[in-house]
Parts: sequence; C-alpha cells; structure tokens
Amino acid sequence: MTASEAQQMNVSAEDRMRADFYNFLGLLLSAPPDQMLLDQVSGLTGDETDLGQAIQSMARVAKVTKPAAAEREFNALFIGLGRGELLPYASFYLTGFLNEKPLAQLRNDMAMRGITRARNVFEPEDNIASLMEMMAGMIVGRFGAAASLEDQRAFWNKHIGPWAMHFYSDLEGAENSVLYASIGTAGRVFMEIEREAFRMTAA
Repeated sequence: MTASEAQQMNVSAEDRMRADFYNFLGLLLSAPPDQMLLDQVSGLTGDETDLGQAIQSMARVAKVTKPAAAEREFNALFIGLGRGELLPYASFYLTGFLNEKPLAQLRNDMAMRGITRARNVFEPEDNIASLMEMMAGMIVGRFGAAASLEDQRAFWNKHIGPWAMHFYSDLEGAENSVLYASIGTAGRVFMEIEREAFRMTAA
C-alpha cells in the first residue's frame, strides 16, 4: 500500500461523501453526460433535506434526458458559437475578465500543493469543474496527504466560496438550462452547506 492509499483510508465516511459529491459535480460540468452517466444520475435518491430534494429533482430530469439533448444544452451553456451563455471561471466572475489575478493565485496554490493540470485539459484551471475536482482530491488525499479542515477551508474561501454559489444560481436560471438547471440547484445547495460547515468549524 502506498502512503497516498494509506492516507485515503483514514478519511472519514462523511468526508468521502463530500469528496464524491464534489467529484460528481466536476464530472457533470466538465463534459456533457453520456447515457451511462445519465443512468447513474437518474438512479440517485435523496432524503427530505434541501440537498436530498435537489438530488431527486436532478434524477427526475436525467431520466427523461437523452445524451444528444444533454450535449446540445452543454454546448449552448458553456461553448456556443463565440462563447456560451455562461463563462464558468473564477476570474470572470470575480473580475469580469478571463485569465486574471484569481487564476494566477490559484496556480500558485496548486503548485504549493503539488496539483498539476491534466495533460489533456487546455482550459484555464479556474473553471468550476476543475475546482470541484481539486476540492475532492484535497479532501481524500489524492495530491499527497489529505488536507486538514483548516487547509480545505482556506482553499474553499479563497477559490470557490467567493463565486461558486453565484455561478450555480446563474446555471439554475440560464435560458438554455434544463438538466443543468437541476445540477445548478444541487450545486448551489451543496455550496451553502459547505459554507455553513466551514463557518461553524472556524468559530
């Protein structure tokens, strides 16, 4: 067993579930879902909490969504002819421009943590999908030791908290959002839960 695998075994079940949901959001926001992923989403169940209800809604929409429709929606939202309806980047949400200071700050923090961009990814690292995946990796120790709660909170407060809820709210209300409106709701509610949890642990 490697040191990294040993670290990952020490992660609590609750933190593993958090990481799984971050990964799940990252997967849905990085590319349009294929039939297998749509089937997985449609099989999800939720409880009576706000997040549980959002997950149930996402499952209901996924059940009636075909891959071609999901791809059209994804392209309209994030790619478009010149640009998509939304620009899912921290720099854009925080400064109004791409490739600005928030991206430089993120790259510095990534370097300090030994996080490198995947070779087949060419988008700026401050896109929402990458940030969700980074957060998941930090929680379970994919980049070395699992990040402490303090380190998670510092990263979240700096790179995710200031804009992610705004992005997910925009995704909920976007003109081209159907499946992604339900993903936006789930993402927004999850970000609210994370913000409150980090706030309580900082007290």
